[in-house]
Amino acid sequence: MIGPGRREIGHGALAEKALVSSIPSEEEFPYTIRVVSEVLSSNGSTSMGTVCAATLALMDAGVPIKTPIAGISVGLVTGENGRYVTLTDIQGLEDHVGDMDFKVAGSSTGVTAMQLDIKVNSIGFDVISDALQQAREARLFLLDRIREAISDVRPELSTYAPRMISINIPVSKIGMVIGPGGRTIRGIVEETKANIDVQNDGTVVVSSTDSEASERAVQMVMDLTRDIQIGDIYTGKVVKITTFGAFVALTPGKDGMVHISELADYHVPAVEDVVNLGEEITVKVIDVDPTGRVKLSRRALLESTDEPQNTGDADPAAVDPVPADGPGPDSRPAPPGGSRPGYTDPRGPRPGGPGGPQRRGPGPQGQRPGGRRDGGGPRPMGGRRPQR
Repeated sequence: MIGPGRREIGHGALAEKALVSSIPSEEEFPYTIRVVSEVLSSNGSTSMGTVCAATLALMDAGVPIKTPIAGISVGLVTGENGRYVTLTDIQGLEDHVGDMDFKVAGSSTGVTAMQLDIKVNSIGFDVISDALQQAREARLFLLDRIREAISDVRPELSTYAPRMISINIPVSKIGMVIGPGGRTIRGIVEETKANIDVQNDGTVVVSSTDSEASERAVQMVMDLTRDIQIGDIYTGKVVKITTFGAFVALTPGKDGMVHISELADYHVPAVEDVVNLGEEITVKVIDVDPTGRVKLSRRALLESTDEPQNTGDADPAAVDPVPADGPGPDSRPAPPGGSRPGYTDPRGPRPGGPGGPQRRGPGPQGQRPGGRRDGGGPRPMGGRRPQR
């Protein structure tokens, strides 16, 4: 009624010692584990009953223990002339009036913990040998009963247990994960709703009741700390559009630029013809300069597949193929007003064309009198040509 006493605390420490060798490491299973055993009796094997019950509880909870652990208590009653009897699984009375309480816990391959109390001056090695043999037989019997109840550790944790994933990052990149004033890590937490704990040795523990949220947060942390290398392929959002290209977010805080010439495998008149702000596109890293600026290409991925690619608003059929023996007369860019949609002549307006200065001469389309444009027609007398 007043809480655990010395005996209960000692039995709990013994049960913990028996189990701790089978508990996975923090790197494998980064959880704090709390096992509660409420024993409503006081017999010789109640602490060993806690070992068996805790094994069942850990396996049922999905804790990947290395092997099941069981325990048993062996008692002793001595007589005259060196006679003795060893008892398996002693009751409280046998513990009280007997001469020994020998608790042994372990797996099928060995002993993990033991505790010995004796009430006689000494015991011989034959007593210890018999007690250990009886304890082994009882332990194997108990382990068989445990496996009958639950054959193996549950493959998944309970749906109510938080999902915890532990990864290691270089210590030099901890600042990249945290960000200025903690802005980067707060952004990951707000987006994924996962908890992130970054330790000084580079260990990052991500936890969430949603397994997908945990995996998403882990991926974001790994993307932050991963070095961007030539040949890597990313899928990111277009965060900025300029006249010369589009900027794509590769990792939180790191963007790369796709030049307009690398947006597609055909001539792109304007960036907005192919990509829009906020759109996700897949790109390939083609260069990383010494200052850290990343150059990307979408065209490299389009050229690497034989399948027809969706090139946005532009019509791939409008791109004229170039013959193997060189460009033919029909392969030149169409002039303004031609059939190619969205084409703009890079040389600008020409004289006589739409938007440009008109040729002099009263004839149609700037022709001289006589309908000829080669100077063969008669020229008006008296100085300058009349203005059209």
